[in-house]
Amino acid sequence: MPNERLRDALLRNGLTLEQVSKAVGVDQKTVERWITKNRTPYPKHRHKIAAMARESETYLWPDSVAPERKAETAAAEVVRVFPHRNAIPVELWDRLIKEASETVEVLVHAALFLVERPRFIKDLTAKAAAGAKIRLVFGDPEGESVALRGEEEQLGDGTLAARIRNALASYRPLIGVDGVEMRFHNTTLYNSIFRFDDEMIINTHVYGFQGAHAPSLHLRRLSAGDLFETYSESFEAVWNLAKPATF
Repeated sequence: MPNERLRDALLRNGLTLEQVSKAVGVDQKTVERWITKNRTPYPKHRHKIAAMARESETYLWPDSVAPERKAETAAAEVVRVFPHRNAIPVELWDRLIKEASETVEVLVHAALFLVERPRFIKDLTAKAAAGAKIRLVFGDPEGESVALRGEEEQLGDGTLAARIRNALASYRPLIGVDGVEMRFHNTTLYNSIFRFDDEMIINTHVYGFQGAHAPSLHLRRLSAGDLFETYSESFEAVWNLAKPATF
């Protein structure tokens, strides 16, 4: 079975078999076999290819990293654990938002706290204009999952849906902006995900607690890591199920 992940990653980054073979110092036919026959390169080659393709080793070759190493690397991907989301320093949010230049992905119900930042929408607009890919997924205010979450958090009937609509009002300037896509999801939200290039804030969800009071993880992507990639794939799964947002 061909390694379609590797093939796709090389194509997305405009990398030819010849370029890869020269960069890692192997024959072009070897690179072709890595793709067509799903052969696994040596570790030194995997690391270089992953860097060139801007993907993690575990994404390109899921079975190549030993479980022991995966566990060690996953621990190293955790920069810091916060007891509550509202314990995350403002300076960290400022840096993540400011430094992101390629990818901003947000999976939430409402996340009103983001649009309470005076420059957040302007920053996203500027980043999209500079070529960044912005993908935002909100809870569908008419969806069953939002109604259920509102009950679980004891917010009162319709409160969470109202919060989402309030947040969406602030995102209206992003409608039609090239590089910005917004969707509604109706899935069970186990975690809110905030990705800024190769760093993430994961706001876990705890039954009976509002998101601001639930624990959060600050992650930094590592090539051989599996933790960052797990949340990235989760975002992608929800994104593919979501529908275009209507305002």
